[in-house]
Amino acid sequence: MEIIEESQSGINIYRLNGRLDSNTSQGFEKKIFQAIDDGSKSMIIDFKNLDYISSAGLRVILKATKALKREDGAIMLCDMQDYVKEVFEIAGFDSFLPIVGTMDDALNAF
Repeated sequence: MEIIEESQSGINIYRLNGRLDSNTSQGFEKKIFQAIDDGSKSMIIDFKNLDYISSAGLRVILKATKALKREDGAIMLCDMQDYVKEVFEIAGFDSFLPIVGTMDDALNAF
């Protein structure tokens, strides 16, 4: 999986390409938690080019959400393919995670 990381207006943005599964989730988790340790409180995860997410990927996002909440921060998820969004809905994550349609929607939400 490729992770493209950028910052815009103090918001850390992660664009995920490929598969977020047990083989790739640990590297993604390290990137996110390094940013939180460095003081980041606002994150957007762009799922536009994510082909697949496993329970290991969901776990990383859940851990990041909890860590950011403890720091009075927030996370936004955007641009999900229908089949990836369905995984979030089946897991019930859509009930407590903000999922928006586009990157612009996510940026405007902050």
